[in-house]
Amino acid sequence: MEELMQINEETRRSFNLAAEKYFEFFKDEMKQKEYDRVLLAKFSSIFDSESIICDMGCGPGHITRYLFDEGLNVFGIDISERCIEIARRENPKMRFQVMDMARLDIEDESIDGIIAFYSIIHTPKRFVHVLFREFNRVLKKGGTILIVVKKGSTEGYVDELEGFKTRLYFTNFTEEELENYLQNSGFELIFLETRQPYEFEIAVERIYAVGQKRGCPKKVPA
Repeated sequence: MEELMQINEETRRSFNLAAEKYFEFFKDEMKQKEYDRVLLAKFSSIFDSESIICDMGCGPGHITRYLFDEGLNVFGIDISERCIEIARRENPKMRFQVMDMARLDIEDESIDGIIAFYSIIHTPKRFVHVLFREFNRVLKKGGTILIVVKKGSTEGYVDELEGFKTRLYFTNFTEEELENYLQNSGFELIFLETRQPYEFEIAVERIYAVGQKRGCPKKVPA
C-alpha cells in the first residue's frame, strides 16, 4: 500500500497543477458526447430522489454537475484539493470532498450508485482491486456502478499533463480485465461496450462497464 500511496500522491500533485486548465478544457465536453449523454440518462433512470450517488475521482466536477442537472442526488470526491476548490467554486449548491478512492471516508453500504469516469486510469493494474474493494464496501446491496476507461494494454508514467511537467501514472484496460475486476470484487456485470473516439478526442477507444453489487435485485437498463 505504501507504493500505491506514493502513486496517488503524484496524481494529487499533478492535478493540483493542471486543475484550472483541465476544467476549461473539459467543462463543456458533454455537449459533444451523445453516447455518454444517452448512457448517463439510462444510468440516472434507475435511481430516485432518495438515492445517493458518488462521482469517484470527479476532478473539477463537470460530470457531477451534469448528473445533478439530471436530477440525481450526487456528490463528488477527488484526491486533488485544487480540483475540489474549482468544483465548489463553479457549483456552490453541490457537495464535493477531498478524498482518496483507495481509502474512502464513506460508511459501509451507504450509497446507491457510483460513477467513475476515467478515474481508475491513474492506478496500476496490480492495485486496481483495492479501488473495487472500496467501491463494493460503500455500495448498498444491489447498488450500481458505472466505470469508464480507455482501451489498451499499456500502463506506466507520463511526464506531462495539460502542458504541465509532472509525473503521472496512466493505465489502459481491456474489456476482459474490466469484467474480471468487477466480477472478482462482488459485482455482476450488467453492461460492457466499447465506442470509437470522437474526432476531437485522443484517438483511443473507450470502454463503458456497468456492474451491480450482488445482493438485492434492482432494475438496471440494458
